Amino acid sequence: MPQFGLATFLAFLIYLSIVLGIGFYAYLKTRTAGDFLLGGRQLSPTVSAISAGASDMSGWVLLGLPGYAYVAGLEAFWISIGLIMGLAVNWFLVAKPLRIISFKLNDAVTLPTYLQRRFADPKPWLRVISSLSILLFFLFYVAAGLIAGGKLFTEVFGIDYQMAVVVSVAVILAYTLFGGFLAVSWTDVFQGMLILVALFLLPMLVLNKAGSYDSFIEGISDKNMYLLNIFISTDGKELGFTAIASAMAWGLGYFGQPHILARFKAIRSPRHVHRAAFIGVTWAFLCYFLAVAVGLSGLFIIEQPLEDSEKVFITLTKLMFDPLVAGALLAAILAAIMSTVDSQLLVCSASLAEDLYPLVSDRELVGSDRLKIARVAVVFLALMATGIAMNPESKVLDVVSYAWAGLGASLGPAVIVSLYWSRMTSIGAIFGVIVGGLTVIIWSRLSGGIFDLYSLLPGFLLSLIAIGAASLLTQRKLSTKAIDNYVQSRAEI
Repeated sequence: MPQFGLATFLAFLIYLSIVLGIGFYAYLKTRTAGDFLLGGRQLSPTVSAISAGASDMSGWVLLGLPGYAYVAGLEAFWISIGLIMGLAVNWFLVAKPLRIISFKLNDAVTLPTYLQRRFADPKPWLRVISSLSILLFFLFYVAAGLIAGGKLFTEVFGIDYQMAVVVSVAVILAYTLFGGFLAVSWTDVFQGMLILVALFLLPMLVLNKAGSYDSFIEGISDKNMYLLNIFISTDGKELGFTAIASAMAWGLGYFGQPHILARFKAIRSPRHVHRAAFIGVTWAFLCYFLAVAVGLSGLFIIEQPLEDSEKVFITLTKLMFDPLVAGALLAAILAAIMSTVDSQLLVCSASLAEDLYPLVSDRELVGSDRLKIARVAVVFLALMATGIAMNPESKVLDVVSYAWAGLGASLGPAVIVSLYWSRMTSIGAIFGVIVGGLTVIIWSRLSGGIFDLYSLLPGFLLSLIAIGAASLLTQRKLSTKAIDNYVQSRAEI
């Protein structure tokens, strides 16, 4: 049955009206496939930074990470530390060269197109394989967002979980389908600020209720003293290398997330990258720190242990606020979900429309055809992800960790090395994508011993090795055009 009242429903309606209004305005500004898929490369530093962060975080930063902190305490900080480090390195090492080189390569809009043109490869295999990797792992990532949406609507309005998933995808499609990249980026800024406010208010209110920081800490220690030791697990055992390395390895995933890299390519000017990096890293630091604080706040306030730890944010909101304010804060969860799922659907549709469809079409596509195909692709992929999300027992963090690892390990090494090593070959890139992706798929199915290590770390390292070895063995096939393209593009960095 519904957990919140009419006032909460009203707050949701106001929020949805705002994002749909933004989507309609962006629709009026969207005329070409380039506008739909990359916003004409006209994003400001602030929009680029916050949009990149919001599209990254999804529902897991309000459900998954607080839920993990709720059961593991300060151990959850290792994930936050790894993510902040990975985000910072991604901005400072990848953003500017990717913006310049992708534009120089005949305005490569998608990541697969960038990789193919970077190596001047006349064959489509690299483009196809990297596109398939994006589609495979993004389907799970989109499904994770819909799972979070299902949990939110079920808890707030008491509707059936499957119906809640359908409602979530319908809302997201309503503005993504028409407004494209501009709608996604502009709504991300609004949603990102809402996420930050929601994450700030709950811990501050709980701390005020505790009376003092010492009382807050004492209340958590009374439940389990080990929850407040970052080096000790909840059962009192010292965290080993596997646990810490697995948590911090999350940061490696940033280098292969197409929806985040798209913000780098869309920024208005390479000169704006450093300003955007400062804004993006600061905003992310605050969000990750506060997400863990929300989980710890749940340990202090909630007396009976939650059956589903990922509902700690929702439960705290219900306990601490009146229905209207609660509705506004719970809309932040929807904001986190939408700001990621819309970006991912857009990237997937770009891969289908720009990279795969032209390979099977017997005619050259004009601008209006590309735009139409991109929109059809958004609907098709949303329906597939909806099917995956229909299991109400799924954990958001589990599904996100698999998709994050798959994209980070398959595409991340190829992107980084392509930007800094002129002797890398297309064969090296192909082997890197395949080895990284397969390692995650196989590693995730095994357990015990070394296989308890997060699959992203071995996948990333083996992908790097595969790129290096295959490139060195095939450098005689490296085209002069590929080297010239690289040298000319790097000259502006």
